[in-house]
Amino acid sequence: MKTLYVADLDGTLLRSDETISSYTNQIINKLTAEGMIFSYATARSFVTSKKVTKGLDARIPLIVYNGAFVIDNVTEEILIANYFEDKVKEVFEDLFRHQIYPIVYSHRGEGEKFSFIREMCTPGMIDFLNTRKGDIRTNPVMTTKELIRGDCFYITCIDAPEKLEPLYEKYKEEFHCVYQKEMYTKAQWLEIMPAAASKANAIRQLKVLLGCEKVVAFGDGKNDIDMFEIADEGYAVENAVDELKAMATAVIGSNNEDGVARWMEQYMDGK
Repeated sequence: MKTLYVADLDGTLLRSDETISSYTNQIINKLTAEGMIFSYATARSFVTSKKVTKGLDARIPLIVYNGAFVIDNVTEEILIANYFEDKVKEVFEDLFRHQIYPIVYSHRGEGEKFSFIREMCTPGMIDFLNTRKGDIRTNPVMTTKELIRGDCFYITCIDAPEKLEPLYEKYKEEFHCVYQKEMYTKAQWLEIMPAAASKANAIRQLKVLLGCEKVVAFGDGKNDIDMFEIADEGYAVENAVDELKAMATAVIGSNNEDGVARWMEQYMDGK
């Protein structure tokens, strides 16, 4: 039976310092060379996920932006894309009415950009943007009209919980929304994506594309719940949120203990 193994990055495959250990790289590279079908599914972009997984030899399509895109890791071709429809304009108007000015990811004539109004950035947004210094996608703008230009596929709001939670409740049934504290800064985030953009949907599509019959998933956060719901087996790392642990096949070692790689090494050796 062909099995697709899919791991989240931050808090799962990545250690708390946002790096992958040489041990994890060694184990996964060895197993993929022997035929294991491995990918990762992350909220990160293709650009930043490639940086933090340097040394990991994953050659099959990768799931980025929480499933908004599936991208070929060798050719960098976008295989599957999910963009917002026109109705997202109402969401932007609602956000602006509540004085929320998000970071907006879109494809424009000059390529992929993440846009923001610097004068309207919250401290949490500034912290995030400081981690992306030098990124060619950076696109500061002056007006809300410029902010929403292009084919939008991802909206990141970083603001006070009392401002964001009502909007999460309002839109969570209509769009794919993730409401959680950011792992490293603990700032409150509300991420809004097209309804079709989810790790679960992307994994379903990738499973068919690769001719796999089974999915084994690894995760730690709330944005991994939908992935676990469609997986045949789901393994939560020790540092995972309680909601994910409750639905996991089992709890394995933490991200800082190479939990995923150690499980893989033991499981694959035992097959």
